[in-house]
Formats: sequence, structure tokens, C-alpha cells
Amino acid sequence: MDIQSFAWRHIGVRSEDIHQMLSEIGVSSLDELIDKTVPAKIRVKDLTGLDLPKTERKFLTSLKNIASKNKLFRNYIGLGYYGTVLPGVIQRNIFENPGWYTAYTPYQAEIAQGRMEMLLNFQTMVCDLTGMEIANASLLDEATAVAEAMAMLYSARSKEKQESKKLFVSDTVFPQTKALLETRTAPLGIEIVYGKFESFTGGDQYYAAFVQYPDSNGEIKDYRSFVNLCKAYGIKVIVAADIMSLVLLTPPGEWGADVVVGSTQRFGIPLGFGGPHAAYFATKEEFKRFIPGRIIGRTIDKDGKPALRMALQTREQHIKREKATSNICTAQVLLAVMAAAYVIYHGPDGLRVIARRIHHNAIRLSQALEKLGFRQLNKSYFDTIRIAVSEADVLKVKKLAEDNQLNFNYFTPGVVAISLGEATFDDSLEDIVKVFAGVADKQPIALEPEVSSCIQDELRRTSSFLTHPVFNSYHSETEMMRYLKRLERKDLALNHSMIALGSCTMKLNAATEMIPLSWPEFSDIHPFAPEEQVQGYLQIIRELEKDLAIITGFDSVSLQPNSGAQGEYAGLMVIRAYHQSRGEGHRNIVLIPSSAHGTNPASAVMAGMKVVVVKCDEKGNIDVNDLKAQTEKYSHQLAALMITYPSTHGVFESSVKTITDIVHAHGGQVYMDGANMNAQVGLTNPAAIGADVCHLNLHKTFAIPHGGGGPGMGPICVAKHLSPFLPGHPIVKTGGKQAISSISAAPYGSGLILIISYAYIKMLGAQGLTDATKYAILNANYIKTRLEKYYPVLYTGENGTVAHELILDCRAFKRDANVEVVDIAKRLMDYGFHAPTVSFPVAGTLMIEPTESESKAEIDRFCEAMISIRHEIEEIINGDADKSENVLKNAPHTLELLTSDEWKLPYSRQKAAYPAPFVFDNKFWPSVRRVDDAYGDRNLVCTCEPITSYVEN
Repeated sequence: MDIQSFAWRHIGVRSEDIHQMLSEIGVSSLDELIDKTVPAKIRVKDLTGLDLPKTERKFLTSLKNIASKNKLFRNYIGLGYYGTVLPGVIQRNIFENPGWYTAYTPYQAEIAQGRMEMLLNFQTMVCDLTGMEIANASLLDEATAVAEAMAMLYSARSKEKQESKKLFVSDTVFPQTKALLETRTAPLGIEIVYGKFESFTGGDQYYAAFVQYPDSNGEIKDYRSFVNLCKAYGIKVIVAADIMSLVLLTPPGEWGADVVVGSTQRFGIPLGFGGPHAAYFATKEEFKRFIPGRIIGRTIDKDGKPALRMALQTREQHIKREKATSNICTAQVLLAVMAAAYVIYHGPDGLRVIARRIHHNAIRLSQALEKLGFRQLNKSYFDTIRIAVSEADVLKVKKLAEDNQLNFNYFTPGVVAISLGEATFDDSLEDIVKVFAGVADKQPIALEPEVSSCIQDELRRTSSFLTHPVFNSYHSETEMMRYLKRLERKDLALNHSMIALGSCTMKLNAATEMIPLSWPEFSDIHPFAPEEQVQGYLQIIRELEKDLAIITGFDSVSLQPNSGAQGEYAGLMVIRAYHQSRGEGHRNIVLIPSSAHGTNPASAVMAGMKVVVVKCDEKGNIDVNDLKAQTEKYSHQLAALMITYPSTHGVFESSVKTITDIVHAHGGQVYMDGANMNAQVGLTNPAAIGADVCHLNLHKTFAIPHGGGGPGMGPICVAKHLSPFLPGHPIVKTGGKQAISSISAAPYGSGLILIISYAYIKMLGAQGLTDATKYAILNANYIKTRLEKYYPVLYTGENGTVAHELILDCRAFKRDANVEVVDIAKRLMDYGFHAPTVSFPVAGTLMIEPTESESKAEIDRFCEAMISIRHEIEEIINGDADKSENVLKNAPHTLELLTSDEWKLPYSRQKAAYPAPFVFDNKFWPSVRRVDDAYGDRNLVCTCEPITSYVEN
């Protein structure tokens, strides 16, 4: 590798280390290792067609040129996306801080207390503003949040409502939400009935109803009578509410809503061409066992002190596999953290000032335009006015507006809609007035300095909100900066040490990949801006689609799915549409290996399919004989096989082509889960193994940060015969000629973070991408060689190697030493490491994935920690340590415990806190001792309540 190349920076192992690592593994060269690991019959020659790699400096220069093709117009298009102001203290200390964006999902609670505190703040903020009882830690976007509410209420129907399969949808909800609801309801057999809420008469055939507040026209409607009618028929009510407007409006919870959802984009998050933005989801306590996604809740630790953890963790929807009603396995954590920080920084008084300014600016603008002779259609509104104009005048408005770099909403014939945001100030209002004055051929009208609210009295908010001290304490930048730092110090992220999570690919998120996300040419672009204004974005999207098609060996790509689970669902919906187009809509059986991640069967059920589990053999591979039996049994009904490759067990199954051929012979399609794509790029690809469609986790293989549990992106790549069915969008044309309806709210999902994967591919190039895969496999096999003397390695390939990850079998320690795999996970914290993946895909095991980004020195430190822990287990087995009171059972050890006056444990403080020499140089202190999950679930508290009252509970 060229010492100046990005690959040399991205790949952690140095050339001087390779020989020693290969020697330890027992091979003479890296190519020999790859030949022993990846079956020859599925190898690909190269990645011909990718651009030559760019240096970091040249890439940023070229990207600046591309960015300049995006036109920075001021956007008043609305429809759920608004101009915001991101406070600098949040941009610098969260958005651009690897201490926040490189952390993993908070499964290991003791080293994720800071992130979870901010998510608890988020949940509290959502409950306060919506008037609801419980909220989750965020969802993907507003449209998918509505769809999750629709599915949750369908699953939670009472006995009396089991035959009710109609969903009433107001005709004034956002078009992107309508389209997504149509996607999600069709496989479930739910009928959508559109109409005016004022004309709705109810009926036992309806199980739920959905309205927008304010509606898609910007009008504030009084839904109280409508809700009362729904309740009379046992119909549950979903409300999509603009969360900024709830500062001034009566919260839906106060007028009877059952579920309130929406986007928190208005809380300082840039437009970002559609995302990422954290959706919110709030509901009543009665639905707490049905809520999709994740909930952060309070509990206590081993000392009885307050702690946080993911509540109801074993009830996460996707873990229910084929019994799930949702496949959501993540949250938009980084964006939820930013939104919560925004609310904390401004506080309730600051939010009132911002909301009133938005509202009053809309009224001032309306009054000025009416004085010019235009008719404003909305009577009661928060931020959106609608100007009635002739068709000829619409064209004049559009031309003058664009001449002044202004975008309005022209989606309704004869109407120009204008939605204002926090970033709208008097100079912008004056420019808007000048446009309409030009159309009317009049002099501009001066704006009134003061106006009164136009919100009807009965819908003005009177209840208090955000009363907890956290929302009233950090309003100076100094205090806010210190608060964020206190939280950051409680979380272990990649900027501290290696995070070797199997199946999660926690690789380097390079600074050069991240820097452009703050450029306004990318961050300030509306997802529905005119095509001619987003040519920079479209160039990136087209090039990224082309590159991902080359990498996967497929024909076409959709970048719309904004999570891996959404990619799974999208892939299956494309397969469903393909079968229907051939008159084979009866094909509804999906074969899924027993080792598959829970989202696979959950996605299949959501796509209206039935799951049949295929056995795995004693080596962890798909049982080919069982697969044959199942395909023969269901030949006429077979829709697809879902397969992860390399397998979830970390092995390249040599029979994979036989497997895919069997499925194709029976008329099925092959869907490949891209979770383990980091072992394929440049060496093989989904097309080569016989797949027809795959999703890619851009937040794994292609370097988008995990963000503490989100954002993610899960685009799908398809073979030519599936290309016509790629998802479309109701506002921006995407997808194929026979496109399924949309999967996400925005046409290209979370468009802003696509730049990261684009940068990753452009700077590595074909050889760098291939080398990254090779070194990921090298690192995994080096760890295998070092640790297999101490821990049995559960599965290997035919030549005794593993792919990019490996599974250590820890089950015998329970029998011999009373040590559970979770004890090893907690003890690793004392060594400064996040645990590998615990008990997946096999209970009682650890799945380790080092990635290509880690150096030999860091990998050696991790191995030394694991070996040291094995010796600690041996001390218990030999009777040198107590089976109950030992360093593993008491892990992790906090600074408070170590510095207490009393020390009653039967081992030294140094053994507890500094178990290896390298720990002295880089000690990470867990902020709480081991958390009590069961206590937290028995005493469920998911908002910022006073700690003392909770502990007494």
C-alpha cells in the first residue's frame, strides 16, 4: 500500500506486522489465507469499473466541486422538513465528535450511561410535548413511525375488534406518509379508507384512524369531536404532530389520541436532503408491551444506586422473530441525542420564543401578502400559509422566487404554500414579500412588527412542559459544553478502544468521510427541492448506485431504505411484486435458516409471507438435506430463501451455490442479508453466490458510523429481472417502471450520510476495498489462532479458517466455574473494552469481529484481556477464587467502589481495576456497577423522574 493512500490510513495492520500474524496462523501469505477461506467457485476477479482511489485531499477538493452543483436556496417547501438552526455547541460537541458518533447500541448498559441519559431526556421531552404516557428512544422517520403505529394497533386489537381491518386516513396527511402506509398495509390485508375527518361516521369495521396536526395544508383542525366518535366505536386514533407546534398547541394526549408520532427534525437537525432525522413515537401505558424499537428505562445497579438500561429488552419486537409485528431493531440515536440536546439548551422558555417567532412570522407574512391583494386560504395555522393564485401567476411566482433563490410548495394546483421555520428571519420575509409584490406589480408592503396568534383559543396550549431540572439548567454554552462532556465520559466509543462486535462491523469512520456532512451545500438541502437544484446530490447518488452495483455484481440499486431492517423489508417486497407480476402471487413461503438474525423472519411476516425455518448442521451450516425437503414440500408456494453470507456463524459455506440453485429450481428467489458483506467486497459478491437481491448495511461495511445505535442505511441491490420493482416515491421519481410504493419518507432515505459511503469507496478504490476485506479476514483469523488455546472456537470452514468473525464457546464455564458469558462481557469493561456480541447466534457464546481498521497492537491488547479473563476463570475452577465473590461476578468495578473507605472483596483493588499492565495507560471507568434489568422491568420508569422517588419505589 502507498504510504500516502487512504487505504494505508484506514487499514490498521502495518506491513511489518503481517509476516508475524501469518506465521502465527500457519500460512505463508495473505493470498494463501484468502484461498483457504473463500471457496474458489464463488471468487470474483476484481472490481473493474470503480474509479481510481483518491487521496483525502484530492477527494475533498473534488467533492467541493460536486457540492457546488447543489443550489443553496432558502426552502419553504415544508411537508415535514423545515429550516433549522443547529447550535454550535451541539454541532461541535455531538455531531462532529467521535465520542458520540462512534459508540454502539447501548446493549452494555454500564458503559453507555451518558447516551442513555440523553435518550431518557428525549423520551421525557416527547412525553411532555405530546401529553402521552410513554415514548420510545426514536424511530427512523415520520412516515415509518406512522406505519409502526398502524401495525402496533393492528396487533393490539381487542377480541371484539379482531375482524376490524379498515384504517381511516385523513385526506390531509403528508403524501409521503400515504404512500408508505399503502406499502405497509397491503401485505397485512388492511384496507385504507381516505376521507375528510369531518365526514367520518365510524363503524365497527375500523380498528384505527390517522390524522395530521397541523394537517398537510398547514391548518390546525379541532379533532376533539372526531376522537370522541372514534372512541364510541373502539377505534384507536393515531396523530402525526409537528413537535415544534406542540409548544403552542394543545397536545394530542390531552384530547384523547392513542398514539402520537412525528419527526424531531425541527429541533436543530439540518434538512440533509431527507435525513437522518429522529422520528418520535409516544403512546399510552397500555401499549408498552407492543411498542416498536427501543425504550430506555431506569433501574438500579448492584449497589442499589440509580442506573439506566434498555427497558423490556427481551421484548424488543424483532426478537420475537416470525411472531413480531415490527422488524425495527435500532433507533436514530445520534439524531435523538442532538434533538434532546437542542431542547435542553433552549429550555421551555427558549422553545416558546422560537415557536412564537415561527408562528408570528407566518402571520406577518400572511398579512403583508393579503395587503398586496392575495387571498390567504388558511385561517388557523402554525407556520404554513397558502396563497390562492391563478395558474399563470403560479409560474410568475415560481420564476421570481427562484430568481431570488427561494423555494415554495407548488404541489396543489392554483396554490402557493409557504412553510416557515426557525431559520426564517425578517430579511427572508422581506424577500418573499418582494416576490409577490413583483407578481402583483405593486410596491412591497412593510411587515407588521407585532401580531396576535391566529390559533383558536380552545387549541392553545395551557399545560406546562419540560419542568424537569435537566431542561432548565444548561442554557449557557459553558454549562451545556460541560454537561455534554460529562455524558460523553460515561460512554465507551471507538475513540477509546476496539469494539469487536460480531455482525456489527465497528470499523473506522474516517474524519475525511465525516467532514462534508457539515457543509451547508449538503446539510441545507430539502429532499423535495427541484431536480435542477440538487445536481450535486444526484451525481453522488448515481455514482454510489453504480459503485454498489459493481461491488455486489447486481444490475440496479435503491438507496431509499434507511435501515438494514428496512432494506430486508424492501428486498422482500420487491420479490413479492416480481412474483405477482408473473401471476404467482400465491408464492408466500420464505425459508430462513435457524441461525438468522431476528429481523429476517420479522421482515418476512411484515411482507405478508409465512416463515419456514431451515435447520443448520452441527458445523453451523445450512442443512442442505433439510433445505431440499422444504423446497420440495413448498415448491408451488416458495417465494424466497433469506440467507446471510458468510453465514451468521462466520463461515463461508462451500455449498452456497448448491443452496441457491435448489431454491431457483423451485421458482424461489434468493435474498442475501448484507450484514457480513465486509468479508465479501472484492473477493466474491451476492450475484456470484446466486442471490437475486441483497441489502447492504452502509453503517457497517461502508463506514457510516453507528451513532450509538443509529443512524443506519440499508439500500438494496437487485438483479436485472427485479430492477423494475425498485421502490418509487410520490413526490420525487425513483425506482423502476413497475415500482413498489415507497419504503421511507424521503426519496433517497437519509441522503446526507450517503456521502460517507461515497467517500469511503472513492478514497479506497478497487484495490483498497479488496485489501480491506482481506485484512478483516486476516485479523479475525489471527484472533482465532491466539484465543483457540483458551476458548473453543465454535465454527470454522472446511480448511479450519473463519471469515471476518468468529464465535467463542463459553458454555462450559457455567458448569465448571459458575461463570456466565455475561460475566465475561462485564469483566471486559475493567480492561477497557466493549464486549463482543453476546449469545448471538448461539446462547452462551461471544461473536468477535475485529474489522480491518484495528492495528495488531490493539488486537493483541484485546487478546491479552481475553486470555487474562480465561486465567481468572481458571482460578475459580481451581478453587483459588470464590465461585460467587470474584472479579467476574462483581464486574464491572467503578471508581466509586475502588476509592471507598471499605474494601470487603476477597481480591485486591488493583486486580479489580487494573488487571493488565496496558490498562494503566488508558483506563475507562464504568459509571455504574452491574445493572439490574429485572428490577427495572418490574418498576418501569422511562422518563426523567426524581431519582429518590424512584428508588424508594
